[in-house]
Amino acid sequence: MRKHHRKVLLTLFSIILLLAVAACGKKDEGTSTSAEAEEKVLKVGTTGLVYPFSFKENDTLQGFDVEVMEKVAEKLGYEIQWQLSDFSGLMGQLETGKIDTVANQVAVNAERQEKFNFTGPYAYDGSQILVREDNNDVQSVEDLKGKTVAAVLGSNHAKNLENADTSGEVNIKTYEAHDGTLHEVEFGRVDAYVSGRNILSAELGKIDLPLKMVGEPITIEQVAFPFVKKEENDALIEEINKAINELREDGSLKEISDKYFEEDITVEISN
Repeated sequence: MRKHHRKVLLTLFSIILLLAVAACGKKDEGTSTSAEAEEKVLKVGTTGLVYPFSFKENDTLQGFDVEVMEKVAEKLGYEIQWQLSDFSGLMGQLETGKIDTVANQVAVNAERQEKFNFTGPYAYDGSQILVREDNNDVQSVEDLKGKTVAAVLGSNHAKNLENADTSGEVNIKTYEAHDGTLHEVEFGRVDAYVSGRNILSAELGKIDLPLKMVGEPITIEQVAFPFVKKEENDALIEEINKAINELREDGSLKEISDKYFEEDITVEISN
């Protein structure tokens, strides 16, 4: 009888042990799956070269667009993986799926809308003409005919100037990056420079150069986050739109704008 009882006890113990191991396995498996589900990563491209939108200071990436994207990601529970490149390279990486979106003053236009879907606007900008302080001959695109004008390669401002120059009489000279282009105007290597009104305003207020903005903006456009046209991005765009609206309503967007600009660039401007 004792042997029989011992066998019964050993059998029961074995069953309990197997059930415990199985339960632990399921718990661990469930925990791992939950952790993986919670990990949300957004690959975001930016130049890191253009004050005050995206630049590095003490090896820390910062700027208006950087902070807006970080606020959006924080609201939605995303971790951001920043990818740095020149602007034309960023748009190429976006098109090939190497990054999810771009946070670098990307203006919404018809050409880009053929390739990308955009979130709602988080800022507004205009393509502005910049000349030397002693230049009183240029006030509009009409006055740029026969002159050499700098613009960043792949930028919306280069395209806006090209579209406004209907007779094709402006010599547009493109540069890989905005950095240093102001000095091209300062030293007379080009007659003018067309770039974003916001960035020019911020830089002229920060550095002492014999330059000035002239005339009205060539165009005024919305600034938003672009995404490749695919179904899985639609829900994410809706989420981001909701976050942008909340940041606008609670004053966060204006607060970030006030940090870098004299005016609130997050509200629509008129030409």
